[in-house]
Amino acid sequence: MGTLTRMQRIPFPDMPDWFETIPSKFAMSAVRIEDYTENDRYVVRAELPGMSPDDIDVVIGDGVLTVKAERAERDVDKNHSEIRYGAMSRSVTLPPGADEDDVTADYTDGMLTVSVGLSSEKAEARHVQVRHGS
Repeated sequence: MGTLTRMQRIPFPDMPDWFETIPSKFAMSAVRIEDYTENDRYVVRAELPGMSPDDIDVVIGDGVLTVKAERAERDVDKNHSEIRYGAMSRSVTLPPGADEDDVTADYTDGMLTVSVGLSSEKAEARHVQVRHGS
């Protein structure tokens, strides 16, 4: 007597591969960062592997530091890719005392390091007169 073997059939065999790519497609816009204070400077490091410095834009103003980058997709026939392509950005609010005129940026080995000077002068608390409305 022969043995019956049931073959499992998946209606859409490529579906599991498609689900694996969902996080990378939707997480494209975020740049992974870390920030800290060192030697009276506020430092933001951004992970941007495989980028050219020409593809990176650092903008500072109104108390916000923004890192923007764009990776163009290569036109080759691929079997599988987990590399993120397109535009991505990340903004952080600068700490009190940040000097927006004292900023440096360096890109080495896939890491962008932006350093913003911090003023040692702290604004003192002051009382604000409360007026009676009319």
